[in-house]
Amino acid sequence: MYIESDKNPRIKNLVKLLEKSKERKSQKRFVVEGRQENFFALRNKFQPVEYYIQPEIFQDLIELPAVATYEVSQSVYNKIAYRKITEGIVGVYEYKSYDLSKIELSGNPFILVIESVEKPGNLGAICRSADAFGVDMVILCEEKSDPYNPNVIRSSVGSVFTIPVISSNNEKIYEFLKKNGISIYATYMNETSICIQDAELSTPSAIVFGTEHSGVSGFWKDKIEQNILIPMRGKVDSLNVSNAVAVACYEVVRQRIILK
Repeated sequence: MYIESDKNPRIKNLVKLLEKSKERKSQKRFVVEGRQENFFALRNKFQPVEYYIQPEIFQDLIELPAVATYEVSQSVYNKIAYRKITEGIVGVYEYKSYDLSKIELSGNPFILVIESVEKPGNLGAICRSADAFGVDMVILCEEKSDPYNPNVIRSSVGSVFTIPVISSNNEKIYEFLKKNGISIYATYMNETSICIQDAELSTPSAIVFGTEHSGVSGFWKDKIEQNILIPMRGKVDSLNVSNAVAVACYEVVRQRIILK
C-alpha cells in the first residue's frame, strides 16, 4: 500500500504516537525512526507492529519482519520523521513490560536509579552511557519522562532498547535492591560525603541520581549506605545529570576492570 497524504488515518495516528505520551501509553505502542534504532529494537526482541518506508531514501540494510509495511511519499515522510531525509524508515512497536521481580541480574550488578528526570534528551544520553559502560539496568523512579519518547530514542541512538529501562516507584525499587544485596549510593552533598573514587563500587552497587534542581528526594537520603561526590574544580557546583551519570559509570568500570 502506498500512502501519499498526511490525512490518511494511519499517518494521523502515527503523529499522535509521536507527539503524545498519553497516546503511547494508552495504545501501548511507540515509534522508532532510523535504521540503527530499528535494528536495535528488533535485535532486542521488541515486537514490531508496522513499518513506513520512503522508497527513494530507504536502503534495505536490515531484514524487516513479516508485518504490515507501507510505502509513503516524501511529504508524508517529512511529516512523520524528525530527520526528514535520512534512512527512510519509521517503525511502530509494542511496549515491552519488565517485572523487577523476574529480572535476572549478573553476578556483580551495577544499576542506575534515575529519579524524576524530566528532559527526554537527558534520559536518552543516560541510556547511551549505560549501554557503553555495561550497566545492568536503568530504573526510573517517579517517572516524568516517557522512555519511549521519540527524543529519548533519538538521543540514545537506540541504546534505550539494548538494556532494560524499568519504571517503578521508590518503595518497590528499594525493596528490590535490598533483597538482592545491592549497596545503594547517591549523589548529593552533605557532611558525610566522600569522593566517588573512595567509594567501594567494585561490588554489587546502585547509584541514585536526582534532578539537577533539587537532587535526590528525602525518600533516598536516609536509605543510602554512602553519599558520593564527583570532584569538581570550576565555579559551578553541579553537572548535567547525564554527564554525572557518565562520570560515575566510568568510575565503576575503572574499579571493576582497569584496577582489577
